[in-house]
Amino acid sequence: NMFIKENVSYVGVNDRDIDLFEGQYRVPNGMSYNSYIITDEKVAVFDTVDARFGEEWLANIEAVLGERAPDYLIVQHMEPDHSANIASFIDKYPAATVVASAKAFTMMRGFFARDFADRSIVVGEGDKLSLGSRELTFVTAPMVHWPEVIVTYDSEDKILFSADGFGKFGALDADEPWDDEARRYYIGIVGKYGAQVQALLKKVAGLDIELICPLHGPVLTENLGHYIGLYDTWSSYRPESRGTVVAYASIYGNTRRAAERLSEMLRERGECIEVFDLARCDMAEATAAAFRYDKLVLASVTYNSGVFPPMREFLAHLNERGYRDRTVGIIENGSWAPMAAKVMRAELEGMKNISFTDTQVRIMSSPDAAVETALAALCEELTAPKA
Repeated sequence: NMFIKENVSYVGVNDRDIDLFEGQYRVPNGMSYNSYIITDEKVAVFDTVDARFGEEWLANIEAVLGERAPDYLIVQHMEPDHSANIASFIDKYPAATVVASAKAFTMMRGFFARDFADRSIVVGEGDKLSLGSRELTFVTAPMVHWPEVIVTYDSEDKILFSADGFGKFGALDADEPWDDEARRYYIGIVGKYGAQVQALLKKVAGLDIELICPLHGPVLTENLGHYIGLYDTWSSYRPESRGTVVAYASIYGNTRRAAERLSEMLRERGECIEVFDLARCDMAEATAAAFRYDKLVLASVTYNSGVFPPMREFLAHLNERGYRDRTVGIIENGSWAPMAAKVMRAELEGMKNISFTDTQVRIMSSPDAAVETALAALCEELTAPKA
C-alpha cells in the first residue's frame, strides 16, 4: 500500500499473470486493479479488485487500518474486475455499509444473489456522504462505460475518484508512458461512449481537482490539463495529431508491398505515419492509432467477393467505436474481380463525416507502373496542405 495524502491510501493490486484483459486486449505489462481508503472519523474503501486478488487486497486494507474496521464500501463500478470481492469484504467486515447507485445494487443481485439491502445507501447525482471532517460528493457517470457508474469527489483533498475514467493498461510497476496505453484502453473500452464522457467532463469541469484516482493505472498528480485535454479530444472524436495510418490485409504480399511503398512515399514527404499488418498486429493498437490521426489508408486484397477477414474485423472495430471526421484513402487488390474497395467504401459510408481521397488505387494481382503512379497521386493528396 502507499499513502496518496495523509489520510488517503492506495490498497490496490498489480496483476502480472493476465494475458488478455476483458478476454481480448493484450496487456504485456499486466494490469492494476485500484482500490483506495480514506480514513477520517469514518473509514471509506473505494471499490474492490479482481476475484483472484481478494486475499491480497484484504491484507492491504488490514495493513492500513490495523484493527480498525471500515464503515463504508463505495462501489463506483460493477464490472467484475472491481466488484468481485464485495461479498468477501462484507463477510470480513459485517458492520460495513455498501454505498452505490440503484443500478449497482440491482447488478449485485445478478452477480452475488444478494443485494446487501440490510446495509446499503443508495446514492445518485449530487448526493453527499460525510466521513467526519470531509464530505464526499457523488456524480453519476452513466455509460462511462456501464450504466451504474458513479464517480466521487473529495473536496478536502480535491481528489476525483474517477472509476474507469482516466484508466490505462499496465501494472503500476510498469515503466511506460501514459498516453499510448491510456489511448488504447480508452478507444477500446470506452470509445463508443464519447457523448457520455463529454457529459461527465462538463459535470466535473467546475470542481477544483488536484488528483485523479482511477480504477486502473497510476494516480494522476500533476499536469492534469494534459489528461483531461486528451479525454476531451478522444471523446469528441477529434484527431489528436496530423498523420496517416496505413492498415493493410495481404495474403501473398502484393497488397503489403503497395502499402509499404505508399508508406515510404509518405515518410519522404515528412508525414507522420504508423503502419499495421492487420493479420498480425494488436487490433486494439491499430484501432487506437486510427482515432489518433486525421487520415487513414486501408489496403485489402479481395477475398470471397469481399475483404480479407482481418480488414473486416478492423472496420468493425472502427464502426463500433464511432469512427468519424477523418479522410480515408483506399487500395484494393484482386486478380480477376476486385471488390475490396467497394466493400470497404460501403462500410465507411455508414460512419459519420468520412471523406474519401479522389485517388483510389487498384492492383490487379501485383503492383506495376500504373500502381506506382496511383500511389504517388494518393501520397500527394494525403500530404497536401489543408486549405
